Amino acid sequence: MFKHNTPAAPAASHTPAISLDKVPAGLVSLAKTATVSLAKNGLAGQRAAVYLVVDRSGSMRDYFRDGSVQHLADQALGLSVNLGDDGTVPLVLFDSRPYPLVDVSLDQYEGVVDQQHQLHGGERTMGGTQYTIAMRAVIEHYLNAEATDPALVIFQTDGDPQDKDAARLQLAQASKLPIFWSFVGYGHSQVGFLKQLDKMGGRLVDNASYFHAGARPLNLPDAELYDGITKEFGTWLAAARAKGLTP
Repeated sequence: MFKHNTPAAPAASHTPAISLDKVPAGLVSLAKTATVSLAKNGLAGQRAAVYLVVDRSGSMRDYFRDGSVQHLADQALGLSVNLGDDGTVPLVLFDSRPYPLVDVSLDQYEGVVDQQHQLHGGERTMGGTQYTIAMRAVIEHYLNAEATDPALVIFQTDGDPQDKDAARLQLAQASKLPIFWSFVGYGHSQVGFLKQLDKMGGRLVDNASYFHAGARPLNLPDAELYDGITKEFGTWLAAARAKGLTP
């Protein structure tokens, strides 16, 4: 179902934040593939807190059923091995309601997405699509953590939200923070609102990117996803540093 690349040698030297001998065997290939994408995009040696936001609206049910969402969580953790040193990725599930943030960790990651999904009622309770509640949850958690490294947020959704104006305002306000939003679209068609957010004006810096991962079955190679997630992160880092948002 999912394609795992055998990564080539990195374009630049890069030491993961967490030694690969401490990484579960099921995540080593992902961590190595992420290393290549980071080096390719000039991010070798960069440190960041990785967050994962996942759409739990009704149209996402088949992506939960076939393991696509769990695989995305695995991919996020593989990226975090390179960028963060605590071995965890805070996970935010959202639909039209907020859900408690939980950590996906190196010692507890298998099946965690489905466990959380079922904990909140499974398919019976999947709601609408409101981005803002998830964005606020990430911002609150990041600020409370008093982190010194910037944040890279992988924000997955398969459709436009019901709170468009609020989401635009939240993204504009968040442009003053050391947080980058890497939006990942699922589905047969591009997510039009994400394309708008990617190009939106009125921000201190351009703090978002958009990558379309495609539809079920998700046969996108891991390397392409990592390239899509990180392709504009380095550009944002330079702009954020110029504005004094991050060291």
